[in-house]
Amino acid sequence: MDQKDRVQYARSLYDAHGDKAEAEAARKAATARAAGKAVDAEVWDKIRAHIRELRGAYQG
Repeated sequence: MDQKDRVQYARSLYDAHGDKAEAEAARKAATARAAGKAVDAEVWDKIRAHIRELRGAYQG
């Protein structure tokens, strides 16, 4: 998943889940890590970072 796709996915997740989106991304990262899928976990960590940026942008 490239940068553009991650940003778009983060925005969609945030639009759908609001403030709970970051926690959802963190949960998915943890699940991937526990399953030994380090690359997937890294993608979810990056999506979570994009969501964090979006939350800051929408706060004022």
